[in-house]
Amino acid sequence: MISLKNLFLAPAFAVSALVLGQGTFTSNNFPQSYESHSSNIPKEAVAPEKLLSAKELVDINLNSMMNDPVLRNADWGFVIYDPLTKKIVNSYNENMPLIAASTTKLLTTETAISLLGTNFRWITQLEHSGTIDENGNLEGNLYIVGSGDPSLGTNKAGASSYGSIVSDFIYAISELGIKKVKGDIIIQTGVFKANKSQVLPQNIVWLENGNYYLPAGSTHEVNPQNERLIAKKSNPFSENKNYYYISPYIGQMVYADKFEGYPLTTKVADPPAYLANLLRTNMVKKGLTVSGKVVTRTTETNPEPRTKITEYSSPTLSEIVYYINQRSDNALSEATLRTIGFQKNGDQTLESGRNAVMEHLKSIAFDTNGLNYMDGSGLSRANVVTPIAQAKFLTGLMKEKHFKTYFDSLPVAGQSGTLKNTFQQEGYGQIFAKTGTLNKVKTLAGYMKTNTGKTLVFSLLINNYGGSVDMVKNRMEQILKPALNL
Repeated sequence: MISLKNLFLAPAFAVSALVLGQGTFTSNNFPQSYESHSSNIPKEAVAPEKLLSAKELVDINLNSMMNDPVLRNADWGFVIYDPLTKKIVNSYNENMPLIAASTTKLLTTETAISLLGTNFRWITQLEHSGTIDENGNLEGNLYIVGSGDPSLGTNKAGASSYGSIVSDFIYAISELGIKKVKGDIIIQTGVFKANKSQVLPQNIVWLENGNYYLPAGSTHEVNPQNERLIAKKSNPFSENKNYYYISPYIGQMVYADKFEGYPLTTKVADPPAYLANLLRTNMVKKGLTVSGKVVTRTTETNPEPRTKITEYSSPTLSEIVYYINQRSDNALSEATLRTIGFQKNGDQTLESGRNAVMEHLKSIAFDTNGLNYMDGSGLSRANVVTPIAQAKFLTGLMKEKHFKTYFDSLPVAGQSGTLKNTFQQEGYGQIFAKTGTLNKVKTLAGYMKTNTGKTLVFSLLINNYGGSVDMVKNRMEQILKPALNL
């Protein structure tokens, strides 16, 4: 009886001999251990090893990330888009609506620049009513007329401090020969008359805004199940520290002058009122008497004739946008949104601002599938967008006349803004993007200059990740670095 083993082995050896004799095999058909010990095979008989392309390396890297412990159970999406070919280079869940966090500011700031112009400024005017007699008595009132300047007195984006503005105002008053004001200092705040009662978007997140967020009203007898205290004692080495928070009871932003532990009492922020009171105080100090008091008026049924004394101009919108995107400033972004609403619709409310932004996005063919634009800053977890919509939006901007201003406002990897401490080696100075951070949310969207000279657009949105913020930031860098060779 013929052995089956011998029956199969004989033809196998014959075929092997034939193949080896003709040298038709490739090195990829054998394990590496075999190749390394086959020194008797001529070099010309072995095909060179195929190198993986940059795109293949990106694909392999992306596939490995899907099983990474930090991202395995996360909801996340990623896309690299080529603005020249208008095609997706690489993607994962690019059509999934995801929490955008502060990449929402990309929409807010671009809309502002597009509708208002890069040189737009907020103007705060000092005016007077009545007449000035020969003794320097103003038989009338001083008026501070605001326009909703979000940078007023903050030193942000090059804005002047309250003290500097007051000094300029007092100088202008003195130049007119005014020595005594027999009326009031009236704050005209009709533009943003609803600021003190403005309802904030749903699902707002309590995060640091300039300094800190604290809970509402007094911290005395606060139920920790209703309010989470995120407070720190004032830094003894820092001057003029203010504390900000969002009240879950009234849904409004409020602030405190100081926080010295527990409990904390608060008041509603009112920058024009602070400016007016500081003006009155300093006028009195310099011997310019004010008989009346500081009064706020949102509307006037019978306005009296007034004469302009001087004005204070905010930094340009391009400077404000640069500050917003570099530092991810929530307060400036929210105020800018309301200015958009007022300039476009004559209404300073959040809803008006949102409507103006949505109208603009539709006018430039933004893909609104999966988009939910809830506020100007991205603090609300209700802000969602798809990675592909962000990428196509950023691509479309490259042909706009304001693109350079917009592009220059974005943080640069390893160099500036919220990207300063990232991409310290690979990617340094090659990624220009807006970051976003909420609890268990990390996002990044912008532009990439590759090693081959291309400009690519990308969006990377990660929700519900595992591990720490530093861990997910590390994974984001790992995802993007191979794309630098595309």
